[in-house]
Amino acid sequence: MSQQPSHIVIGAGISGLSAAHYAARGGQTVHVLEADARPGGCMHTHSFPALGGYWVEAGSHSCFNSYGNLLGIMEQLGILERATAKAKQSYKLWRGGRRKSIVSALHPFELLRSLPKLFGADKTGASVREYYGTGLGAKNYRDLFGPAFRSVICQPPDDFPAEALFRKKPRRKDVLRSFTMPEGLGEIPRAIAETPGVQLTTNAIATAIERDADGYAVTCADGTRHRADWLTLAVAPDVAATLLTDAAAEAAAIVAGIGMAEIDSQLLVLDKADLGVDALAGFISVDGEFLSAVSRDFLTHPQLRGFAFHFPGDRLDEQARIAAACRALDAQPERVRAAACVRNRLPALRKGHGDQVTALDRALAGGRLGLTGNWFLGVSIEDCVTRSRSEHERRFGALPETTSYTPATAASPEPR
Repeated sequence: MSQQPSHIVIGAGISGLSAAHYAARGGQTVHVLEADARPGGCMHTHSFPALGGYWVEAGSHSCFNSYGNLLGIMEQLGILERATAKAKQSYKLWRGGRRKSIVSALHPFELLRSLPKLFGADKTGASVREYYGTGLGAKNYRDLFGPAFRSVICQPPDDFPAEALFRKKPRRKDVLRSFTMPEGLGEIPRAIAETPGVQLTTNAIATAIERDADGYAVTCADGTRHRADWLTLAVAPDVAATLLTDAAAEAAAIVAGIGMAEIDSQLLVLDKADLGVDALAGFISVDGEFLSAVSRDFLTHPQLRGFAFHFPGDRLDEQARIAAACRALDAQPERVRAAACVRNRLPALRKGHGDQVTALDRALAGGRLGLTGNWFLGVSIEDCVTRSRSEHERRFGALPETTSYTPATAASPEPR
């Protein structure tokens, strides 16, 4: 793309790529600047070439038929037909250094007494602990649901806004309820990055943004300068706050109040014969050293099994992380066939976050600057795409509907 783009997107995670896709479909030329060496952000499928390309998800682990905006993009790209069913597996609790069943932590009589309080209760403005601790019971929240919520968002859930944890979305009956892709979810951002009209530049670290006439100029660490009439930031809130200090001071000040959670995702691959645990979906950690774990048992392999264990960032070194994971798996660390560590960053949203987003949207109103990411509606993939679509429509008008289906509304846990 030799001509000056009309739109620059900073960040090539699913938020930035969906923003670029919508802009390109609207006739714009889009230049996406990504600081990493690959697109996808938390949609990161890690491949092990020495094991024949066997892969493990390092961040996002599943897509659902309630992800309407994502499904629409996949249809436009012709990749929805590649959606692959996931075998159903059950989660186990990891508590007191032992694997336990989910029901072992349930307090059924307390649940029966508390559950009616959820009906008609308003999530707006409530924290996860306030909303679910009351509606599910204090002991149930302490022993089961609190740890389960922590597994979903990979951080302490108590002060997380309840309205950002699970949201009702219409389901598409013509799509698999839960799915992956043959080569992992990383297929999706790679396909979006190839949208006609989109140019992706990796290893491009944006360091400064300034207003330039009616548009914006972006300077990168290598000294290159890029200019466009429209700009969308799809980066973490701390990065956005720094970049916007001069170009949009009011927005920068609002965003600066949003924290981040650092996560070390330890990936392991072992031979089936070297594991002492049957196939499972993963672990909900109640008091372990890791926050959660997700297996790759949903796609069988004749010899190998893979796992992603998510740990608090900078808490343990790799040797200690592998040892902790192997204890849960009843495996010996020396039998690990392959390992890799991926640093993930997730927004640490807090009670009252909705007010911050409202204030930010007021600051952005009427301008050519857009902000998107996993720190607006929630941390799920669809939350990211939905925010990107709304930011596109705020500036450029409504997008046409691309599919026709009969929704069946349901609410379900949708992990990263």
